[in-house]
Amino acid sequence: RPAPTDSPAERDFHPTPPHPMITDSQIETWLREDVGHHDVTNQVPGETTGRLVAKEDGVAAGLDAAATVFDYLDVTVTDRVEDGTAIEAGDTVLAVSGPARDVLRGERVAVNIAGHASGIATKTDAAVAAAREGSPDDAVRVAATRKTTPGLRGVEKRAVAAAGGDTHRLDLSHMVMVKDNHVAEMGLEGAVEHFRDRVSFATKIEVEVEEPEDAPRAAAAGADIVLLDNMNPDTTERAVEMLRERTAELGREVLAEASGGLTVETVDDYAATGVDVVSMGSLTHSARTLDYSFRTGE
Repeated sequence: RPAPTDSPAERDFHPTPPHPMITDSQIETWLREDVGHHDVTNQVPGETTGRLVAKEDGVAAGLDAAATVFDYLDVTVTDRVEDGTAIEAGDTVLAVSGPARDVLRGERVAVNIAGHASGIATKTDAAVAAAREGSPDDAVRVAATRKTTPGLRGVEKRAVAAAGGDTHRLDLSHMVMVKDNHVAEMGLEGAVEHFRDRVSFATKIEVEVEEPEDAPRAAAAGADIVLLDNMNPDTTERAVEMLRERTAELGREVLAEASGGLTVETVDDYAATGVDVVSMGSLTHSARTLDYSFRTGE
């Protein structure tokens, strides 16, 4: 990530490649929702320029997606800061030029996407900084969850990654998560065995536990990762200690993840417990939108 002291003018501009997780049909859906059936508002003749300007400090994200919207409208993106850049109020983060009608049609979608993603990146950046306070050796990863907005997971996960967070699993195919419902149906050991027989050798299995005593059980059953769910920091630390003792006996590494109600204010306490990962659904489902303004003809 560019250093926070970098100003937009000091950063090299890189043309925007097609966004790997946004299709033309998705952009069309976004634009159709905003433009509607008979757009009179944006019937403006001639050519113009536009700038996306931050109205508050934060971490930029979603600019690759915003640029893709303008590219789809054949509006030229002339400058853009990199996602993950620390920005200040007044910074121009994206600049475009093209037909006034198309610049204006892309404006609101671009502002909404960038504001939403930048809010997630800003919150993730704060969580990563807080976790480093609790674990100065940077051993703890701050991860998002699948609590994302339908249709926007790619944008939201990329915003988390841009701010130094971990995306966790992107979808159900990336990892098996053995949850309480599975355990209720098959038992802890039975559930792990059930999925172990069905997954690829490359697919990890994570087991969610709610009691410290179940953490070493999950490891012994074959879990690659143990999720310590809804435990307070003291209980989490005890579970980690029990897990480490058991994995030492087993002679293999099993990661420990803390999750369930973690906030930016408490993440440092969890980071200090010895876990490898702290996951926070609030990074995506509760992040405040970063305020941007789009200005034309300047």
